[in-house]
Amino acid sequence: MTDKETLDVYAGAARQYADGFAKPADKFHDPDFDAFVSALPEGGHVLDLGCGPGHWAARFANHGFLVSATDASPEMAALAKDDFGIDATVATFDDLVAKGVYDGIWANFSLLHAPRAAFPGYLARVYTALKPGGVFHIGMKLGEAEGRDSLGRFYAYYGEDELKSLLGEAGFKVTRSRRGNGKGLAGGEETYVIVTAHA
Repeated sequence: MTDKETLDVYAGAARQYADGFAKPADKFHDPDFDAFVSALPEGGHVLDLGCGPGHWAARFANHGFLVSATDASPEMAALAKDDFGIDATVATFDDLVAKGVYDGIWANFSLLHAPRAAFPGYLARVYTALKPGGVFHIGMKLGEAEGRDSLGRFYAYYGEDELKSLLGEAGFKVTRSRRGNGKGLAGGEETYVIVTAHA
């Protein structure tokens, strides 16, 4: 994700976002977290792709996993270090070039900032970066097309069946999905889907 306007929003709202959404014990997403970690080997290597302020990466580390974390926002990466001791790397989705390295990749509402045209390529990168049978968690907002929210952030939206189809085309086997509703940084109530899949 390299959209300057989106990154500028996160730069200005990093602390607000962290204080509002970076809860180290986010009970709301416990079922998603549990589904993901239950598929990981003990001490497995997890990539938090688009880690934001680092709360999920910290939770994985606290559960004994080896954690790597990346985010395109330097401000978010700094918060991950300051608030949770997570050494996040400032990197974009294009920087994911690993092959067979991770037992699991967690992309919780991060890849939704990728343009639709680039999305299949990023799914392919995730698939390649996972070990055979590795687990992938992805959270996306439901909808169609792409555009900017009221804060100016770029989003690409997908239907649930469309997302599952794209995952299948990338080689993944979808094993779980869940819909929910919630308010984000922009304040509006939106419907999302969480999908767990395996390479």
